[in-house]
Amino acid sequence: MRIALNALVGLILFAGGSSAATAQKVDPYPWCAEYGTGSADGGTNCYFMTYEQCMAALSGNGGFCRHNLFYSGAPDVRHATPRRR
Repeated sequence: MRIALNALVGLILFAGGSSAATAQKVDPYPWCAEYGTGSADGGTNCYFMTYEQCMAALSGNGGFCRHNLFYSGAPDVRHATPRRR
């Protein structure tokens, strides 16, 4: 019985610890296009690197560009993959 209890406690601690160590993803797109008038009638597209890209997507569709509220900066590509020489 004591072994089963220790195993159960160990499993709970392992499962709880592994979920807390997950890395958060980076959102590298600083601009969003809001199609329509900004109310619930239009869609949102938050995949633009520049304001000009966002405005080009809105051309002829109507809407406006805004900053992405989830933008967390560009990914640091220097540390993404180590280079070997």
